[in-house]
Amino acid sequence: MDQKDTEMNEKGVSSSTSGVVVQVREKKGVLRAAIPCMPFPVAVICLFLNTFVPGLGTFVSAFTVLCGARTDLPDRHVCCVFWLNVAAAFIQILTAIVMVGWIMSIFWGMDMVILASTCHTVSPLAWQPSISITLPTLSLYFNHIIIASV
Repeated sequence: MDQKDTEMNEKGVSSSTSGVVVQVREKKGVLRAAIPCMPFPVAVICLFLNTFVPGLGTFVSAFTVLCGARTDLPDRHVCCVFWLNVAAAFIQILTAIVMVGWIMSIFWGMDMVILASTCHTVSPLAWQPSISITLPTLSLYFNHIIIASV
């Protein structure tokens, strides 16, 4: 068994015992990267809309970009990403006649749901303004209030 593993390693093929880690990164096109990372319920609604009216869920998702949803295109302006999503919806509507757009629309909605379930949404606590007072400063402040009230 060890001789077989050694032979495989000499040929350039790694064995399961050698501990080689392979990383696969998906390269997304511009339209695919423009899919916004929405809250999960909104993504499910967009999938539902895309299933029954091709392109409608994609069109609705374009407006979530204007509401601050993140995409994989951070270097593009918000309006550009909005119009990319509108273009994707328009392509889905036009090609729905030959069933290609309807299938594309369903897969687009599934991508929205997958992206919504994997992206890390900002918790409601992160939206609250933070106080930049350190604990020692805060304790000195409260000590001052206690001393002043005595």
